[in-house]
Amino acid sequence: MKKNFDKPLLITVIIIAIFGLVMIYSASFVWAEYKFNDPYKFVKMQGLFFLVGLILMYFLSKIDYHLYYKKANLILMICAILLILVLIPGIGSIRNGSRSWFGIGSLGIQPSEFAKIGLIIYASKYLTNNKRIMKSIKSGVLPILGVIGLFFLLIMLEPDFGTSMVIVLTLVVLIFISGVEISFFVKVGLFGLLGIVGIIIAAPYRMKRIVSFLNPWSDPLGSGYQILQSLYAIGPGGLLGQGFLKSRQKYFYLPEPQTDFIFSIISEELGFLGILIVSILFFIIFYRGITISLKANDLFGKYLAFGLVFGLIIQALLNLAVVVGLIPVTGVTLPFLSYGGSSLLVSMASIGILLNISRNS
Repeated sequence: MKKNFDKPLLITVIIIAIFGLVMIYSASFVWAEYKFNDPYKFVKMQGLFFLVGLILMYFLSKIDYHLYYKKANLILMICAILLILVLIPGIGSIRNGSRSWFGIGSLGIQPSEFAKIGLIIYASKYLTNNKRIMKSIKSGVLPILGVIGLFFLLIMLEPDFGTSMVIVLTLVVLIFISGVEISFFVKVGLFGLLGIVGIIIAAPYRMKRIVSFLNPWSDPLGSGYQILQSLYAIGPGGLLGQGFLKSRQKYFYLPEPQTDFIFSIISEELGFLGILIVSILFFIIFYRGITISLKANDLFGKYLAFGLVFGLIIQALLNLAVVVGLIPVTGVTLPFLSYGGSSLLVSMASIGILLNISRNS
């Protein structure tokens, strides 16, 4: 008997995406009017990607997820080729200091975003096929870590530290639930920490972000500017906020408020109520995703659902941690809410696959 897909998940995603469109307009109309003489510029672009994302989500919800198991190697290869092509001058374009885009004019697609899903699919297949040897570090864990390391390197060459961290954290959690001993992750964590320190030292702008994170007032008009303006937005929010469209920080104080720091504008305009709405919506997505994973008929479906929902939640948590000053600025968007076509399409695609897994459970 053909079962229905997870309707609470679908409804929640549509609500949070529409809420994102509304807040993108509120956060961006000042900048859009100034830059493009069109206050609706950003919301129109995001609305277009939202419609494409709905269509993509619908089609992926109809495709049997077992197809990804069969095509996992091919999907991973395509993702790797795209990540290599984007590094070639003349093919990939530079935006905000990173050569991580394929684009024409204001339209742009980030292959690193799609690599998230490709790696989750591949890792799910690998863990399914090698369940019995995952206790072995040499023959079970190291091969998949090698693949993750290769993609991490390709994305860091752009450079895109935020996306690479989302991918690594998601896949490490996925490997962890496969049964690998905790002691191994402690060793890898220490090694990874040393690697991150090296990456930060190698790039002066990252060191500035660390310094501004520890003490934003050390450079209030430079590296500490974004986080200070974000906190100035969140601080006055109170219980119900300043009111919709009444943010002050979006008036040329907080740079590009419709992207990474849209949560600051939500907090300023809607206060604790806005924070509560966003938190509840993400919790429902997380809960439904974990439920789908637990109810999946096969191991591949369980790993795939778990990886997709954890990828979304880890990205959301990293973004929120940056906005409130808990971690340095990473450039990670808030899924479904931040302005960005690639991020929205990948988030909607993840939900489409989750819906198909739920349909086949």
